[in-house]
Amino acid sequence: MEANQEKAPETATGGDAPRPVRAVCVFCGSRPGNRPSFSAAALDLGKQLVERQLDLVYGGGSGGLMGLVSKAVHDGGRHVLGVIPSALLPEEVSGETLGEVKVVRDMHERKSEMAKHSDAFIALPGGYGTIEELLEIITWAQLGIHNKPVGLLNVDGYYNSLLSLFDKGVEEGFIDDAARNIFVLADNAADLLTKLTAAAVAAHVDDGGDDRNGTACNIERSLTLIFRG
Repeated sequence: MEANQEKAPETATGGDAPRPVRAVCVFCGSRPGNRPSFSAAALDLGKQLVERQLDLVYGGGSGGLMGLVSKAVHDGGRHVLGVIPSALLPEEVSGETLGEVKVVRDMHERKSEMAKHSDAFIALPGGYGTIEELLEIITWAQLGIHNKPVGLLNVDGYYNSLLSLFDKGVEEGFIDDAARNIFVLADNAADLLTKLTAAAVAAHVDDGGDDRNGTACNIERSLTLIFRG
């Protein structure tokens, strides 16, 4: 079931070669947080996406950082796709709904749809849901389910404690040294998007072409194995 559908605009690819990054999935809080810098970072990320002619995929809420980044991208004329389980509509969607909203059955389908429609992932500050989405998409990369770049926007050191936990995992032998750097890190949106684009280009060259469809199939197959047995 889908609501408020808008057709996604055609994205220029520049010659015959497809652009590795066309749509970015953003994980972030449905609350604004206590620091003005968090809201400022969400607005700046939205502005940077517009300036770089990138579309947005996100969790469909209109509150907190989710609402700020989606409004900035939508107001800038880029396509916004919000993916939300039907059970969360009353809690997460309030006020004006922007762009295209895809209503799905549950959280598992939500994450699968967000991943299929994205070429890269960014985590802003957020709570349990944001951290869970970030860790799962990193895990999928480690397992080879996708090869799309993942970025962590570490605003005011919000994720420093999580990064320390990752280092502890390496120290204690639970995380490989190579896997520790499976994502890119920056404290501002411009630097992070530049790093993500470079990582996507490198992955695109390694694959010898556009991996969007192949990755979508990998995600669907893996989710089937994980959730249906």
